[in-house]
Amino acid sequence: MQIPIKISNDGSEEWMMLELQGDLESRTQTKMSNKFIGDLHFTKQGVPVLIIGHHILYGKVMDMDKPFVIMNKIQTDTCMEVPESDTNEELDVLYNIKAVVKKKLIFKNRPKPIIASSVKNV
Repeated sequence: MQIPIKISNDGSEEWMMLELQGDLESRTQTKMSNKFIGDLHFTKQGVPVLIIGHHILYGKVMDMDKPFVIMNKIQTDTCMEVPESDTNEELDVLYNIKAVVKKKLIFKNRPKPIIASSVKNV
């Protein structure tokens, strides 16, 4: 069986995977999906910095051993014939490549608290 795969017309994007060591929990015990977690910045030296609430994490960029591909499954309205196929299979599913993940950001150290320093004039 052949699986038809199409690369996006605008070219595939390169994404990065975010890897955190430990647990990320909400104070209210609500689900974290589709929620704002924090800000991701990079220093001039290319070091990733993740700010979550009043905590800061420093990480590093690593190449992945095996790249991942992000795909969308598209149901077609009509069955389509598979080109260059020695069988007469007809498929109603198409996979569209959205992005390629080749690098990951690893944050494995404990978060450090952000302490605001105030200047007191005496």
